[in-house]
Amino acid sequence: MPTSPSAKSVLDRLDTTTDDQVARLVDWLRIPSISTDPAYRGHVRRAAEWTAQQFTECGLRAEVREAGPVGADGKGAGHPIVMAFSDGDPDYKGPHVLFYGHYDVQPVDPIDLWKSPPFEPVIRDAQEGEEGGKRVIARGAVDDKGQVLMFIEALRAWKDITGKPAGGVKFTILIEGEEESGSVSLEKFVTDYQKDLGGCEVCLISDTGMLGRDRPCITYGVRGLAYTEVVLHAANQDLHSGLWGGRCPNPNTELCKVLSQLWDKKRRVTIPGFYDKVVPLTKKERENWKKLKFNPIAALKKIGLGKAADVGEAGFTAMEREWGRPTAEINGIVGGYTGKGAKTVIPAFASAKVSFRLVADQDPAKITKAFFKWCKDRTPPGCRWEFIDHHGGFGVTTPIDSPAMEAAARALKGATGKAPALIKSGGSIPVAGLLKDKLGIDTIFMGFGLDDDRVHSPNEKFEIACYKMGARSHALLIDELLAMK
Repeated sequence: MPTSPSAKSVLDRLDTTTDDQVARLVDWLRIPSISTDPAYRGHVRRAAEWTAQQFTECGLRAEVREAGPVGADGKGAGHPIVMAFSDGDPDYKGPHVLFYGHYDVQPVDPIDLWKSPPFEPVIRDAQEGEEGGKRVIARGAVDDKGQVLMFIEALRAWKDITGKPAGGVKFTILIEGEEESGSVSLEKFVTDYQKDLGGCEVCLISDTGMLGRDRPCITYGVRGLAYTEVVLHAANQDLHSGLWGGRCPNPNTELCKVLSQLWDKKRRVTIPGFYDKVVPLTKKERENWKKLKFNPIAALKKIGLGKAADVGEAGFTAMEREWGRPTAEINGIVGGYTGKGAKTVIPAFASAKVSFRLVADQDPAKITKAFFKWCKDRTPPGCRWEFIDHHGGFGVTTPIDSPAMEAAARALKGATGKAPALIKSGGSIPVAGLLKDKLGIDTIFMGFGLDDDRVHSPNEKFEIACYKMGARSHALLIDELLAMK
């Protein structure tokens, strides 16, 4: 339930203006802000300007800032980043919150699988065979325009009711335009604008999902990533296996021998120091996750695997291994002849892409360095290594008993009538690691997407009920922040 009369009025305002809110979402979705394709550069900038205008209408100081080196035309090489600010009431005691989102979207290919044009939003009820209710179908509907708009409309309602930007909460807003193309300008932008961002105490992101339509949740941790490639070289040319087999090293064979040593019999990674910085799972976390009643065997069945395939680090459940433990995986391996038919060669080199999913407080740079040293220590006779560090990012975990986390949980319960599940994600969200690394702040992921929203796929959708739930939750979070002492 709302904790203040203003909050009740704000919720009423949101409920009576839903059609207007959805109309604004449709306007935004019509802008084809595909960041990875240079042909859409003008549209991406137009989407940034649209975004800044919404924050201005909500009473915040908003501006479109250039990203990347600025050319003679005054425009950055990257896509613009929108920043907005609310100073907060003089007596505001709650945290200074950074809200992050993105206005760019994925490409629409394959276009022929769309049932309606991806940038001509359709609003319709669920059809036969579909779960849920009324939805908006368009590229960017849930990732991430719809979820950012939930927050914007909560700000708008608070401004309408109280006359104050963000109702009096201190916010810094950062909405980028390159999330779907690698956020290549973001790290330098965060460094350059450290003065504007340095005072933030916690980050709020709405770019994740729920466990189900009636199962709200808060994601309080994501894993980090270290992505590498190793190339093992031997002879200076491919060799005839009949003439050279048994006389010199075969990179295919030797690479497989080395990489097979990455795990021990308990499926733990054997790199020295790999687990030194791993934050252990708490008893409370393990108890909470057990209550979610996740069925790993049923999940395996959906991907065509049986009970015997439930494998991983000994001593941990499937959910614990995904959400709270680090892993090493060979993502690709190649060497020699892989075409049709036969070609009897010993290859000159073989390569493998090896990635590590990391947990707080593992440093991706240190893990990468340790892995390369581990390989060097096992260099096969007559061979040499080539090491490639592709990219990395820190994992983050927000304490589940932090004041901001507890405020978010109360807001979600007030908006949905159900206490949210506290979960982690096995995936990686680089911006969270970047903010932890550069600003030292934790991130709370309060998202409202569903597994069947077809994120990054044709016919992406966002259900109106989920949107409304998110707008109400963000509105009540503002109320909770105002009440903090």
